[in-house]
Amino acid sequence: QVQLVESGGGLVQAGGSLRLSCAASERTFSSVTMGWFRQAPEKEREFVARIFWDGVVTYYADSVKGRFTISRDNAKNTLYLQMNSLKPEDTAIYYCAAAGRAYEYSTESKRYTYWGQGTRVTISS
Repeated sequence: QVQLVESGGGLVQAGGSLRLSCAASERTFSSVTMGWFRQAPEKEREFVARIFWDGVVTYYADSVKGRFTISRDNAKNTLYLQMNSLKPEDTAIYYCAAAGRAYEYSTESKRYTYWGQGTRVTISS
């Protein structure tokens, strides 16, 4: 079973940057699509970004496009989310997730099999 551990969350001012990391416990990480999701207080979990197994193709939610960058280092079994120009509405718990296959096009959370425990991101205005 794949275990995912997020880190890098914190409190920053609007306009600032954060880099989230997600460490995976197994080599199978390198063969599946990985994604970032977030859940703000009293809101449903929403898709943020995803990256195919090879790290070449990425896809973003409109709300973060141009500000966030997803990447992965398969040699280190690690997923990243670089977040720039942060806004108060980016405040949420951020989760990394592993899909069950190399090319997962869906942005629905139910298509992702393994989840981390989340890391909290708070953006002050």
